Amino acid sequence: MHRRDFLATLAGTATAFAAADSGSAKPIPIGLNTYCLRAMRWPDRELIDYTAGLKLDAIFLQDSLDPGVMDPAHWPKIREYAKSKGLERLETGGPAILPKTLDGFDKSVQALSQHIDRAKGLGSPIVRCLLAGERATLPPYPLEQNLETAVKILRAVRSRAMDAGVKVAIENHKDIQAFETKRVIQTAGTDFVGSYLDTGNPVFVMEDPLTTVEELGPLAVCVHLRDSVIYEHPRGVAVQWVPLGEGVVDFKRIVAKVREVCPPVYIYVKPITGRPPAVLPYLEDSFWGPNNSARAHDLSRFIALAKKGRPYELPMVIEDLPGRKPPEAFVAAIQYQQREHMERSVEYAKKVLGLGVRWRAS
Repeated sequence: MHRRDFLATLAGTATAFAAADSGSAKPIPIGLNTYCLRAMRWPDRELIDYTAGLKLDAIFLQDSLDPGVMDPAHWPKIREYAKSKGLERLETGGPAILPKTLDGFDKSVQALSQHIDRAKGLGSPIVRCLLAGERATLPPYPLEQNLETAVKILRAVRSRAMDAGVKVAIENHKDIQAFETKRVIQTAGTDFVGSYLDTGNPVFVMEDPLTTVEELGPLAVCVHLRDSVIYEHPRGVAVQWVPLGEGVVDFKRIVAKVREVCPPVYIYVKPITGRPPAVLPYLEDSFWGPNNSARAHDLSRFIALAKKGRPYELPMVIEDLPGRKPPEAFVAAIQYQQREHMERSVEYAKKVLGLGVRWRAS
């Protein structure tokens, strides 16, 4: 999307509100995901201040950099601080749960248990986790064995989660398809496991985000919106995350489907940007390893989406690579960009998608 098109879209605020609020549909409350502001290196209170300043309803503390992140004395203070700033919901979670080797099972259970305790202390009704992060980082075992291990880890913390009143939320990530994530959740038990539904990660497993919502929506305990450009490449397709409303994903259709199939959820704005396009060489035999299990219909739907797309044409600083510290000269630019992309995305969520409650009273 060209910037002039984006601004023109925002100019249609009145029309968008009429569509979003037609009938008796209540506005869905929104928040932001703090991982998108990681370059700021803000502690929890500053993140809460920033979120409240945008007149959002909720905050998702993901991968907190606060010095007190695992200090039980810190948790109730942050819970009460968020409430004092008018945020009606705080959610949080931890990292990947699949151990690299089978002898790491107990350690994984312990880590997930600690994050359940943290979620309870912060007043979060859920604790986010993921399986492995990416296909390349899945443990070196058959996929079915990895999924079975995930189920065993989840069941090992069931009593702790139930006693804490916390539901484990599995984020669909860059590792497996939505239908496989759904199977893990249902096999472990939907009484204490649900879906942290993310619309940005599916493109890395060649899945249309709408397919993800259709598969995981009924099990969702939260929804995180992230946009992507997806376009054809000589080796297959290329994908890149961009600010909300500036990619090829139809978020009006996504939000409509969320309303249709999801239980009541909070929606979080999650623009992770500053990263280069990634090529998914699905035209090459080597791409289709044992962990690639896309269904034909899902794959064709994704390719159809790619045929509509094109590379991102607006300026973007590309210097936010996982596992690599940005050079000092880029830090200020990345910090500026993360804030600016967040605020553009929040504005789109409010004015075009009609999301959010608290800001309407201002």
